[in-house]
Amino acid sequence: MADVLIALGGNVGDVRATFQKAIANICGMAQAALLARSSDYATPPWGDEQQARFINACIEIETSLDPHALLFTLHKIEQKFGRDRAKETRWGPRTLDLDLIAYDDISLEKPELTLPHPRLFERAFVLVPLAEIVPDRLIGGRHVRAALAELSTEGIERLPDPATNASG
Repeated sequence: MADVLIALGGNVGDVRATFQKAIANICGMAQAALLARSSDYATPPWGDEQQARFINACIEIETSLDPHALLFTLHKIEQKFGRDRAKETRWGPRTLDLDLIAYDDISLEKPELTLPHPRLFERAFVLVPLAEIVPDRLIGGRHVRAALAELSTEGIERLPDPATNASG
């Protein structure tokens, strides 16, 4: 079984509800066990800044799927929730974005898949939720917490747990 980190993002529709359903789909379709799930974070848009704020989170799963099969599964789940990679603008609005961040400690450079994720260490919106669940994880020779310390986290805010909010 492989220990895998996946980043979730979106800024169209009820993103937090989409995350809950997408995580259930990931566990089902990838025959994966959910090991950890970060809080949800509201984050400023990245790349194309003229759009709504994003919500981001990360999960850690255990799966026996190989990296390419897992990537294929993640893309199928994105499509199920309305994402069309062929028609969208790069870094534009989306219902669901699932990025394969790390797969065990595998390094891979293929046209369709690079591991660990090539822009991981530029993105506080991924490192903040990752640091919540795996602060000491070594990815590409760097610890998550140390990599995060090198970036600004301005504008990133942890959202209240929906269960706590509903009962409170």
